[in-house]
Amino acid sequence: MPSPNEGGAPGTPGSASKPSPVVFAVANQKGGVGKTTTSVNLAASFAAAERRTLLVDCDPQGNASSGVGVRRGSFELSLYDVLIGRATLKEAVVATEVPLLDVVPATQDLVAAELELVDADDRAVRLRHALHPHLDGYAFVVLDCPPSLGLLTLNALTAAHRVLVPLQCEYYALEGLTHLMATIDRVRSAFNPELTVEGVVLTMFDGRNSLTHQVADEVKAHFRVFDAIIPRNVKLSEAPSHGKPALLYDAQSKGAQGYLSLAREILDGVPAAAEPKKRQRGDAAQAEPQAEPTPTPAARARDARPRS
Repeated sequence: MPSPNEGGAPGTPGSASKPSPVVFAVANQKGGVGKTTTSVNLAASFAAAERRTLLVDCDPQGNASSGVGVRRGSFELSLYDVLIGRATLKEAVVATEVPLLDVVPATQDLVAAELELVDADDRAVRLRHALHPHLDGYAFVVLDCPPSLGLLTLNALTAAHRVLVPLQCEYYALEGLTHLMATIDRVRSAFNPELTVEGVVLTMFDGRNSLTHQVADEVKAHFRVFDAIIPRNVKLSEAPSHGKPALLYDAQSKGAQGYLSLAREILDGVPAAAEPKKRQRGDAAQAEPQAEPTPTPAARARDARPRS
């Protein structure tokens, strides 16, 4: 985390004069639990709520990049170039077709970054040092972590303010959650004392399965679990093949609505610093295209109801 005179998380003394964006790391060392799906669709949902958002793909597989339509070969600079000092973060940012959503893409070169930085004294804070000076104008940053607890995940946790943990409701996921929390505690002690666990997101939820409910109850007994639940949904699986978040692919699908509900739940808990700025009358011609306005409280309550 930045020191107080550099600007820290919203609400800290260093952010009094100029609000800082909230940086989320979406992490779980277990693969196949919905990290990238959560990163892409949560970032798109923030953007739809008129909060300018940056998605940072920290996974060498680059699925978050392709999930927002940024295909391999369509960009020159990636997160690898940022981490090794070849480019600044701002130079690696790519706009997406989602208004107010940008992405820093990733390639398989990130695997080499882990090897190249292994002897560097600042290997754990490279992303933090590269990220925080270039976040003007963003309300949220979403870091999509790889399915491991290696150097890339360590950099993401060191750069983040809050951690979101996607969790599939199965037995082995509980074991992995324990290891992740131990890692977060170590990162908090060594590098990032302000790091907090925002909560657990239940993904691929199948209400017909009794084990699903048993695991959910066990997690709720020990951790904060979001009310918004992400169901198993074919549209969430189809959307990445079209290079679109579910919100663009099928906004009425249960998956898209689940992530909109999650974004609303998070937005209800963030400080006013993350509120969209009011535009001046003369700025209208130069303003970027906006998504649909944030729903009213009544509409929020209606949309949060389960859809048939």
